[in-house]
Formats: sequence, C-alpha cells, structure tokens
Amino acid sequence: MKFDLSFTNKEITPWGGMVFLKQMLDKIGFREQIEKCESLPVSLSNNSYKKEVLLESFITSIWCGANRFLHTEITRADKALGEIFDWRKTPAQDAYKRYFGKFTQHINQQVGHHFFSWFFQNLNLNYFTLDIDSSVITRYGEQEGAKKGYNPKKKGRNSHHPIIAFVNDVKMVANFWLRSGDTSSANNFVGFLEETLLNFGDKKVGLVRLDSGFFQKDIMDYLELKTLQYIIAAKFTHPIQHLIDQQDFWIKVDEGIEICDKYYQAKNWEKPRRIVIVRQKIAQRPNAAGRILSLFPEDEIHRNYRYSAYITNQEQSATDVWRTYRNRGDAENRIKELKADFGAESFNLKGFFPTEAALIFSMIAYNLMSIFRLFVLQEKTQKTLSTLRYRTFAIGAYFEKVGDTLKLKIALTKKRRKWFVGIWDYPIDLSQKISTA
Repeated sequence: MKFDLSFTNKEITPWGGMVFLKQMLDKIGFREQIEKCESLPVSLSNNSYKKEVLLESFITSIWCGANRFLHTEITRADKALGEIFDWRKTPAQDAYKRYFGKFTQHINQQVGHHFFSWFFQNLNLNYFTLDIDSSVITRYGEQEGAKKGYNPKKKGRNSHHPIIAFVNDVKMVANFWLRSGDTSSANNFVGFLEETLLNFGDKKVGLVRLDSGFFQKDIMDYLELKTLQYIIAAKFTHPIQHLIDQQDFWIKVDEGIEICDKYYQAKNWEKPRRIVIVRQKIAQRPNAAGRILSLFPEDEIHRNYRYSAYITNQEQSATDVWRTYRNRGDAENRIKELKADFGAESFNLKGFFPTEAALIFSMIAYNLMSIFRLFVLQEKTQKTLSTLRYRTFAIGAYFEKVGDTLKLKIALTKKRRKWFVGIWDYPIDLSQKISTA
C-alpha cells in the first residue's frame, strides 16, 4: 500500500494511560507529601523547577521506561503528558542531576523516612513479613563509593552493594541504603533495621527473613532483644555439616524431600537455637535449591542430596518454617524488577549520596506502582511494570477543547473502552484491609 506523509500540530502522547497514575497520585495526596517534606532541597530562583515537578516528572519518566538519566528525555518532549500532570514545563535530564546533586546523607535519611513511613503508616497492614536483602550493582565509570568487592557476575569490577528492606505482603520497599562495593551483606545491619522499624511507626513486624549473608550472632541477638521472630538461612560451616552428618532420623514431606529439626549451639553463642534442616534427593529433584556437603563429597548418602538449613525462633512445625522461608525468594524477584524496570542499577551520578537519592526515588516510584497494582488493578497476579507499560499505559491520546471543556481523547477500540472506564475514577482507600492470603 502506497501512502504519502503529512504532519499535524496536535500534541499527541503515546502514554495516555498515565492518566490513571495521575489520578491515583491526586487521590492519595502524593504532591502534598512532597510539599510537606521540609528536608527536600528547594531553589529560590524564579526560573528553577518546583520540587513537585522535578520529582513527579522523574518518577513518571521511570514509569514510561526511563532507566537512566538520558532516557528521562522521553517525557520532556511530550507536551500532552506534561498537560496531563499539570507541569508547565518538563525538566531536562540535567535538571534532575543538579537537583539530586544537592542531596546529602542527612537529607537522604530524612527524605527516605518521610516517604517510606507515609506509605506504611497509611496502609491497613500489621504483623507483616519483612525481608531484608543485599544486591550488587556493577559500575563501569568512576562513581564515588564504587569499589571492588563481592561481584559474582562481573568479578573484579567496581560495584555498589545496597541493602533493601521489602514488605512481602504488599510487594513494597520499606527502606533502602546504598553502600560501597567492598562492604559485606550484613554491614551495619542493626542500624538499617532500626531505621526501617521507625518507618513502620506503631505497626508490628510479624517475621523477619534473611539469607545466609546475615547469619551472624550479633544479628540473632538483636532480633531476639527486639522480640522479633526470624528465619535465617544458615551458613554451611563445618560444625553444621557435622551436625547434619550425625542426623539419622528424617521425616518425609514429599517425594524426594525430607526434613528434621533440632537445637544447635555454635561456640560463640550463649545458648542453643533451633535449626531446621531440609534435604532433597537430586535424582528426584534435580533443580532443587540447596548445598552439597563439601566435607562429605564422596559419602554414599550425602552425595545424593542437596541440603538447606535455617535458624529460627519460631514455634511452628519444621515443614511450615521451611515453606515460609521459601516465599522469601520473592524478594529476589523484586530486586530483579527494580533493576530491569525501575533503573535501580543504572541511575547513577558521580557523587555517592546524589546516586542514593535518585535510587530512593526509584524505590518510591516502585511503591507507587505497587499501590496502583494493589488498589486500582486488583489483579490476582501482579504484572511487572514492563507488562503494564504496554498493556495499560501505552495508549495514544491528545487534548481537544470542546466548548469550554478540555477533553482527553483516548485512542482505544470499542472492546477496550469498557475496561478503561472501569479503571477511570476508581475509588482508592488506603485504609481498607489488605488481604495477605
């Protein structure tokens, strides 16, 4: 089919579905929260952007697919999108860089606490599960704090080593610290947890789940001091491997899965603690998670199994402890989504705390999207942002004045219009009870 080119002066946006998110931000009072946060840097220049515009447009850029500062230009040229969000002018990438360059460690702590506490103190949620994990963000330039450390995929490459807290029940970030690449997983864990608990106000953590990187006496002592229930994956130290070797009674859970529990006391512990041990037969479960006992590689029994072990102060059955911990794998999925869809490993500046500030707002963008998925879409299976972007948000639209009314014309087939109207103007009540089933 032959055709000619023609041009129009209409300001058309490919992101008409962003009206849902604009409406949600208005209903939950996000712009008011930005205004209330007195720790946020402000510029006194008449020509500078307001902090509300800078932060809203930065977050919206992420929702539209930006995962580095250069990509934020995706929203700058979209005047119709700017009109949806009521931005007089959309910032360029350098405006974001200059703004985040004003952030310090103290500002990051204050801003993080303001927004994370706002999220969780307004949700009708209590006695939830807190997962804390660390990650590796490989760096290729000369960024402050990027150092050589544990980096399994890019060995020898500089990196940052952030620590992140997730509330599994609502798939939201509860706290975020950027750390230099040469820190261990558990570095300053207690300080991080204390700050995270402050974000919850009077809400209670029902369970803390940690991987083996946090298997340390001081961490268990602190959790017990705070009377917090926990499940921590154990490191396969020689004493623990010998303990497993001595175990001769196992309870069958399923085909190829056996479990036991007992009490174990390391040399530097003041008391014994409960340990749950799981073994899975490799022949029946070749993809099973776990470790082969390195001390007994040729043992005719041990070489047929992969083992995992968990230290806990919970009183539920050993099988329930294991199954509860298995759900912690969702935290790793959250980290993958943060990196793939929210720029968690690619928004970086030369300064350490400016980079941390940008990533804190990447986490805030993620939490806002979680609220949208939880309270507006209300789907049983939560879709990733990359799926929502092209299924829900990538809808052509333009403004047209009809009499005295400004209308946003949405380019949708008749079959999808009912769906669009169903989501439009959907009531949002953050105080409604959240099902965690």
